[in-house]
Amino acid sequence: MALFAIGSVVFNGCSAVASEVSPVAKNPANAVQNSTDSGIKGSTIETKENGPADTVRAFYTKLREKRVREAIYLTNLRPAIEGLSDDELKEFSVDFEAVAKRVPEKIQITGEIISGELATVTANLPNDEDKFEPQKITLKKIGEFWIIQTVDEVAEELIKKEGKNYFRSLKIESHQEDAKEMLERIAKAQIVHSIQNGGKYGEILKLVELEILPEDVGTSASTGYNYAVVLTDGGTGYYGTATPAEYKKTGINSYILVPKDKGMPVVSGRDNGGKPLTK
Repeated sequence: MALFAIGSVVFNGCSAVASEVSPVAKNPANAVQNSTDSGIKGSTIETKENGPADTVRAFYTKLREKRVREAIYLTNLRPAIEGLSDDELKEFSVDFEAVAKRVPEKIQITGEIISGELATVTANLPNDEDKFEPQKITLKKIGEFWIIQTVDEVAEELIKKEGKNYFRSLKIESHQEDAKEMLERIAKAQIVHSIQNGGKYGEILKLVELEILPEDVGTSASTGYNYAVVLTDGGTGYYGTATPAEYKKTGINSYILVPKDKGMPVVSGRDNGGKPLTK
């Protein structure tokens, strides 16, 4: 399941690099007091208070401590969160907490390059497989502060336009993709069950029990959707559904998985007012 788009912003939003020589060695003017250590093997650099590297470190520290609003304020995602009340922010708590758990206790920063109002910081961060690799983080100086550029200029303009609705729209899109993916997994699990059980299909709980479906199919917590399998013709037929747990909040479209006589089952969906689709 997707961690929600913020996960990509935090860990994969900036391109990874194979290696980076610390620019401190090239330009001592970038290195001042306040050096830090790291729990990860490799070089570290000294950082200037409120400088680019220090801003990156502060961002991940606040995120790990679940001080989400303070963390996002250090990025150009700020317009998407500053209009949210604390209660509205809680809507995204599961997503942000999942990301926060992936943030290492100590952030290893290996490079900082400053060029006028732009800067690039290199840090070792976990990738999609939770293996550490060097990644570049771009920052821009706005007034007296360095701001992490988590999205490009086009997305930044969209964020300014949508404001606090941006994260909700992003979350809905992510959940809808998750829902379609889960139905496709149900289809594959049913093929396995049918082969092993004389052409008969299984209930969702049975598929989970046999470990051919993940347990989170039984809850809307991670995907924002509720799933159901309806057996037909004495178990020799079935169809599956995915319905938003909270219409227009966790998802808009409802989806249905319908087996075909030949080939893989087909997933289709549409806005059905938050109600399940039927055959």
